Amino acid sequence: MITIKRILCPTDLSAESDAALRYAIALAGAYEAKLLVCHCAANSTSVEGLAREELKERVEASVREWAGAGDGLPSGCESIILRGDADEAINKAAAEWPADLIVMRSRRRPVAAALLGSTAEAVCRTAPCPVLITHPDEREWAGLTSREIALRKILVASDFSIDSELALQLALSFAQEYQAELHLLHALPVTLAQAVLDLPPEMESDFQRAARLLKQSVPDEAYLWCNVFHAVKSGQPYREILSYAEENEIDLICIGAHGAGFAMRALFGSNTDRVLRQAPCPVLVARPLKPVSNASPKLINLP
Repeated sequence: MITIKRILCPTDLSAESDAALRYAIALAGAYEAKLLVCHCAANSTSVEGLAREELKERVEASVREWAGAGDGLPSGCESIILRGDADEAINKAAAEWPADLIVMRSRRRPVAAALLGSTAEAVCRTAPCPVLITHPDEREWAGLTSREIALRKILVASDFSIDSELALQLALSFAQEYQAELHLLHALPVTLAQAVLDLPPEMESDFQRAARLLKQSVPDEAYLWCNVFHAVKSGQPYREILSYAEENEIDLICIGAHGAGFAMRALFGSNTDRVLRQAPCPVLVARPLKPVSNASPKLINLP
């Protein structure tokens, strides 16, 4: 069972960004967690005097709308204003609090804009905790008509790394909590898949080895409380992940955060970035809980 005691939910106060509050509020209720809703102001002048009071009211109004609350904020919910670059401020706030999970919205953008990256992608690269990314026009499973969570199918994209092992542990916990199907997928490069034809019969192929490792990665007891499916595909990992999620009506993709070097990622995107941009459902990017060593962000508590 994963421990979620503190959830951080950033919002830019747009209707689209505020939609992440639906997931944050539902998860906070399910895990009896505290919820911290934050808005990042680009400069100090925007959080002074009347402007600060206006921001306070807008943040709290968004929370009340999605929570169905009355005049006050829901129990266990607080609001803060951050200053500085959004991705850095969000991650520093998550480390300082500290948060167990960040829940935020990512917009669907044109391909040209995607090359530059997004705040959500930047947060995922350096976050001190797991990050749940939601999108518009996707398969939804939290708080649609109430605060209940209807999570039925979870996909783990595994490359047998430490990051994907963490993604599996998160997925196992969610699958047990909500009695959801657990799907494990590994994608082999096309070159390795073609090499299988040249192997002698007595040798284990990469397909067979991957299938064996996927099966072994799931504890035996997990098969007692959920249905587990394994799949080994060949091709570009992000394409295979997206195709599998679409074809099998997956509700949540769990994936590790590691990828290519920063320069390559900034220009072309890692598998994780590409899945984030195109996924047909929310994506949980697994990151280990750890502190951020940089200076703490400037926080302004909203009383």
